[in-house]
Order: sequence, then C-alpha cells, then structure tokens
Amino acid sequence: MNLAWILLFLPLVVAAINQLVLRKNPLVPLVSTASAVATLVISFLLLGKTGTHAFDWAAIGDFKLRIGVQLDQLSTGMMIVVTGIGALVHIFSLAYMADDEAKNRYFTGLSLFMFSMTGIVLSSNFIMTFIFWELVGLSSYLLIGHWYQKDSAADAAKKAFLCNRVGDFGFMIGILMLWGITGTLAFDEMKVPAEISAGVLSAAVLCIFCGAVGKSAQLPLHVWLPDAMEGPTPVSALIHAATMVTAGVYLIARMYPLFLLSETALPIVGWVGALTALFAATIGMAQFDIKRIMAYSTVSQLGYMFAGLAVLNSAGAAAHVFTHAFFKAMLFLSCGAVMHGFGGQLDLRKLSGVAKMKGWTVVGVAMFVGCLNLAGFPLITAGFWSKDAILGEAFANSHTIAIGWILLLTAGLTAYYTFRVFFRVFVGPKYFEPGEDAHASHDDHGHGDAHGHGKAHDDADHGHGHGHGHGGEFHPHAPGWAINTVLIILAIASFVAVLLVKPDSAHNSWVGGMVGNSSAAYGGHATYLGSGHEHATFFGFDAHKAMLVVSSVVGLVGIAIAFVLHLQGRTTAATSRADKLLPALGPIPGWAQGKWFVDEFYDLIIRKPLIVISHLFQIIDQFLIDGIVNLFGALPSWFGRALRPAQSGELHGYAIGMAGGVAVLLIVVMLLVL
Repeated sequence: MNLAWILLFLPLVVAAINQLVLRKNPLVPLVSTASAVATLVISFLLLGKTGTHAFDWAAIGDFKLRIGVQLDQLSTGMMIVVTGIGALVHIFSLAYMADDEAKNRYFTGLSLFMFSMTGIVLSSNFIMTFIFWELVGLSSYLLIGHWYQKDSAADAAKKAFLCNRVGDFGFMIGILMLWGITGTLAFDEMKVPAEISAGVLSAAVLCIFCGAVGKSAQLPLHVWLPDAMEGPTPVSALIHAATMVTAGVYLIARMYPLFLLSETALPIVGWVGALTALFAATIGMAQFDIKRIMAYSTVSQLGYMFAGLAVLNSAGAAAHVFTHAFFKAMLFLSCGAVMHGFGGQLDLRKLSGVAKMKGWTVVGVAMFVGCLNLAGFPLITAGFWSKDAILGEAFANSHTIAIGWILLLTAGLTAYYTFRVFFRVFVGPKYFEPGEDAHASHDDHGHGDAHGHGKAHDDADHGHGHGHGHGGEFHPHAPGWAINTVLIILAIASFVAVLLVKPDSAHNSWVGGMVGNSSAAYGGHATYLGSGHEHATFFGFDAHKAMLVVSSVVGLVGIAIAFVLHLQGRTTAATSRADKLLPALGPIPGWAQGKWFVDEFYDLIIRKPLIVISHLFQIIDQFLIDGIVNLFGALPSWFGRALRPAQSGELHGYAIGMAGGVAVLLIVVMLLVL
C-alpha cells in the first residue's frame, strides 16, 4: 500500500518541483520522463496485488470524508495501461517538443495529468474519484490549450472543459443520490437496500453514466474530442486515445454491480455506445485531416467499449480498452510524426507514399500495424480478438442482437476509413506538400514556406519541397531515435497483447481473468435479462464462433474496398476513384464532412439563444437596474443644483426673493378669501 501511495503522489511532487523550483531549467522534460518511467515500474510491482487503505480527511458530524486507494485486479491492470502509455508519450515528447519554447510547461502539465488519472484509477470512494475526475478535466484543458496563442487551440480547450462540465454535473447528482441510497461513498461498502425502488436506482446510475458520457465523448457530448486535436499530438495519444477518454468506461466497470441491478441503465449504455460507434465512423469516413479521422475513430471505439459492458461482456470491454490503448496511441503518434516532419501537414490529399521516403520506414510500418489492429485484421491482431469478443456476445444475447448488427456494420466502416488513410498517405506515388505549421522552420536542410509544394523524385528518396520562401526547398524532417523507438515498442506491444486478450480453450484470457476478480465481473445474472442469460445463435451457428468468420470477412471487405477506391490506379495524392462515386451519393458526403452539423445545431439551439438572452439581460442591467441606481444617486445632485441659485450670498437677491415670496403669499390669501 505504501507503493500505491508513492505511485499516486510521485507525479504531483514532480509537477510541483517543475513549476516551483526548476521552472525554466532544461532538466524539466527529463525529470518528468524519469518520473513517468518510475510510475510504470511501480505499476508492474503492484500488478495483481489487492488491498484498500484509507484515512479520514474531514468529519461533519457522523459523516466522514475519506481519502483512500484501492488495489484490485481492475485497478492494477488499468494502471499498466495509464503508466505504460504515459511513459512512452513522455519519451516521444522529448523529441516532438524539443524546439517548443514552452516545453517545460508542457511536461509539467503531463505530470499533473498523470497524477490526476492515477487518482481516478486508484480511488476507493466517490469523493476522491470526483476530485481527480475534475483534476483530469483541468489537466486536459491545460494540455489541449498548450498553444493558447492560436485561437483554435484556446477554443478547443474551452470546448472540452465545458462539455465535460455538462456531464460532470450529472455525475455529481448521481454521487449524491447513491450516497443517499447506500449511506456510503466507498465503493466496496455500497449495498442497495431492498426498499429502494428500481426507478430511483436507475436514475442514480444513469446520472453516473452522464459523467462517463462527457469524459468518454459519447453522444451527445462527443463534439469536444475531435476539436481537442488542436493540442500537441502526444497529448492526443495520451489523453484522447488511451487514458482520459477511457475513464468513463473504467467508472462503469467499477460500478458494474449497481448497473446490473437496474432494468434500464445497461440497455441505455448499450444503445448510446452502439449509436456513437456508428455515428462517429460515418464522420471518420468523410474527413481529410488524418488526426481528426483518428479522433473520430477513438469516439467510435469508445462506443464499442460501452456496448461491450452493456452486452454483459465486461471482459471484452476491458480487453478492448487494453488493446485500443496501445494501437491507437501508435496511430496518433505516427500521425504526429508525419505532422512534425512535413511542416504540420495532415491533409491526406496532400501526402502520398510517405512510407517509401527515406527515414520514414518505421513510421510506415507502425502505421500499418496500427491500421491492422484498428481494422480487426483476423487472428494475428489484438484488436481483432478484443472486438470479436464484444461482437460475439452481442449476437449471443437475444436482447442485444440489434446492437450487434450496428457494431458489425461499424466494424466494416472502421476497416474502410482506417485503410483509406494508410493507402492515401503511406503508399502510392511519392508526393508531399508542406503544411503551414511552424515545425517547417525546424528543418535542417532548407526552408520552404507554407505555400511550398513538393513531389518526391525517384532519385531522391525523401522528396523535395519546392518552396518560394526563405530561398530554399522544403525537405521532410524524418523522425529521430526517440520517436522511432516509441513506435517500435508500441508495435511490438500490439502483437504481445494478442497473448493477453486471446481466449484459451476454456474461453478465458489474461484480461478476462483480471476482470473476473474485480467489481467488473459479470456473475451470470442481470435484472434487465430476467432470470438469466438468454442465448441466441447467429443463423443457427454459435454466435462467438460465427463472429470469428463473419467479422473477419466484414473487415477484409472494408480493407478491399479501401484498396480499390484509394490505392489501385491512383496517380496523384489529391484524387482517387472514390471521388467519382460522390455525386451518386448526393448530399450525404457533404453532411458527413460537416460532421452531420451537430456543432451547428448546438450553436443554433444553445449558443445563439444564450447570446440573445445575455444581450437582453445586459440591456436590462444597463438601462433598468443601473438606471434606477443612477437615478437615486442623481436626485440629490439635481435638487442641489436647483436650490443652488437661491443661496448666492447676495443681500439684494435675498430681498428680491423675500418680496417675491410675500407677493405670492398675498395672492394666495386673496384667492382663498374671494
């Protein structure tokens, strides 16, 4: 338990030292990276350990607020993911952020985030969870807005913060409701009394789910995550692929026994997850920014995880959290390497054949391995086994077959848009156009401006950018040892993960065993399934075995379509066969490219009305409220100015005034007498 407390507070201590002591010292990145590696080592030492340690933080009458850490198979397994990806992202950032003037602030933010995320995973009660839940929101705000000088980055940070606050408001209500229902805030002490109605319990856990929806970017609060790509790419890999966004999945897994008691909670979780998966996949198919495509892919895969919990395969959901963390981090970091090397370029219509350019082989291979996992390539990828576990259980459960069909369709779309990126950017004719990012100025061989265009020549493997700025050609900046090492480790880890998630002859896996010994275990009964699990078949075949074949075929078909439309016969980076199909689809591609105009809808029904209302209140405040206050303040002045001429100090003036007054009195008296 002492190691657990060290694991929790080490990143906070490092963040404090970086900010208060070292500040501008060049050692800050190395100190943060060393602490991240140390937390990974501690996480391995704690793997499989169990125990709880808590102490009283504050007392209000008989009620005590406690701070404590809880070690079980779920928390220690999740810590491997958090600290593992965190350590690799720190190492990657040493190269990626080397020339950033604010890199010390960036690494301090990473350490603060590691502290916050560790706190969520290790918390033993809701009070501590909520504190760290909000700290994660603060950390993500700081990291997304790292380049706050850019309006897009500052706006993205605010958008992420506000969207999460909406979900967190429901989360807070859910915590208070569960405290009222169970009389405790400790996870391992929560028991629902028999007299509590099903409706009250369902309302409480659905409020908890609201927090998960915000943090894990599910419908309708998904809009913040794609915009969060404005932050540095390592931040995207750490926060928006592997750790923060899976906090919502982890929260439901931690509270799984309560969700199982509700007749409506898990079905809602399942439908939200499935619809989010499909919705985000359709958007990802139509985008051209490769980081945003990966962002929408993350939203979609998070929907898969929620659906896995809902179809009563918590082991499959946990397995997908585990595998997705490694291969999606690899995909984001590969995109980041491209962005870093090509002057911020991320448009798949302006890049082609990158893997064949000098120095880009490792990035190309890593991207290929990541795409295979995300597409669920049969048998050899961890992504295939974790995704198949969810699909098989969805079709095996007679209550969730519709969810299964949505997820199966999503799997096909995922395979297509994933390899759309790979075939467009990493293979095909060699060509590039440098982007407009300041990274272009870091090139060692020459400088091209934002308008430089380049075509990779056969006699020059790395290609040339013919810029007309700074008097030279733009040359792609190939990644160095730090970036390549991290990508190699992640590629190897994605294959090693197969051993951890692939079921054995008894249909168990290492991750399944981990979940089976935690609060996320499913004991074979759920209220909304009646007396137990009602099995179904897939057209007469065992659903799990059938999905091994069906999901493989669906994924391969998606890859084949991407090959035909985006690689075969393509001679330029900007166009492909897919372009010829767009007119036949009418306005649908435009709607998908516009992200189905959800942001515009929110702008219309929320933002603009709030602006109008705020202006109305401004007018009321300025002219009515302030007017009344100013009136009462001005009245004495007005009276004073009116009376001031009567107090001139001149005697003959007073005499004339007295005479005039006497005359008025005489006239009044005469009028009264007559």
